[in-house]
Amino acid sequence: MRGWGGVAGMAAACALTAAVTLLPLSRGAGDGGAEADPDLTRASAARADTCEEPERSLRPSDEDGPAIGKIKERGRLIAGVDQNSFRWGYLNPATGDLEGFDIDLVRAIAEDILGDPDKVTYRAIPTNQRVLALQEDRVDVVVRTMTVNCARIEDVAFSTAYFQAGQQVLAPEKSAVEGYDESLAGKRVCTAEGSTAYDALAAKSFGARFEGFTVSSQLDCLVRLQLGEVDAVVTDNALAAGQAAQDPAVELKGEPFTREFYGVATKLGNDDLVRRINRVLDDYRKGGDSGPWMRAYGKWLKEDLPGIRKPPEPKYRDN
Repeated sequence: MRGWGGVAGMAAACALTAAVTLLPLSRGAGDGGAEADPDLTRASAARADTCEEPERSLRPSDEDGPAIGKIKERGRLIAGVDQNSFRWGYLNPATGDLEGFDIDLVRAIAEDILGDPDKVTYRAIPTNQRVLALQEDRVDVVVRTMTVNCARIEDVAFSTAYFQAGQQVLAPEKSAVEGYDESLAGKRVCTAEGSTAYDALAAKSFGARFEGFTVSSQLDCLVRLQLGEVDAVVTDNALAAGQAAQDPAVELKGEPFTREFYGVATKLGNDDLVRRINRVLDDYRKGGDSGPWMRAYGKWLKEDLPGIRKPPEPKYRDN
């Protein structure tokens, strides 16, 4: 799935949605936040003065509670996912199945709670609907390369980190854009609505033109880049690596300029579900190279993001 064929294949896959419930694309509450640092920017929001390590989560537990009881009574886990992020969550055009690193994690959660990894109802949601989908009880969890930051922990609850990423610039191989720096001046830059990339540019744009170039789904930025409607994309390097794998005419520029952690998001107050997911993640990280996390990394991400030797270590709150 490379170049235009890869994107065309992805578009065809998006039509195969019999097993995926699509949420409305209406605008919802914003859910992003990032703040620049002189060295390495930690993804955060304006409230960063009272929030130092948003990736700290509740300690793991296997005890049931109201949120888990609801899932068991229903007999299915409802998961908000992406369906067009290559390697992470995408519809395989050959089979019509959702696949990727995030999907494997959803299946592990379902297997732990319900005893069957297939007992999942997937709902494809755009970036700017992730928080609203949880707040309106349309999904139990969001597993969609969602960065944990200080703004978002005011709106949803997160598990411990299951992946570390960073914001980076994606541009055509022959572009004069060199990274997140002055080479962006005057360039049209695409980001997803409600993303940490948008807020990073809002904090420091280097003269880039990014207002009016936002999209609801991050993959749309790659399409706009290929059509020449924008000059560059700012997004998580983990997502951008997959997009570069689809189209060898584009590449990652410069170095990541943030450090961010992906977490599984749930509705605020669903502490029993957060604790259970954290226990699942504790088991998921174990086993070294032969463990579930490293096997999933090797299957989906290693080719485009080489050099990762282990999953991020979990951090827990004192209370």
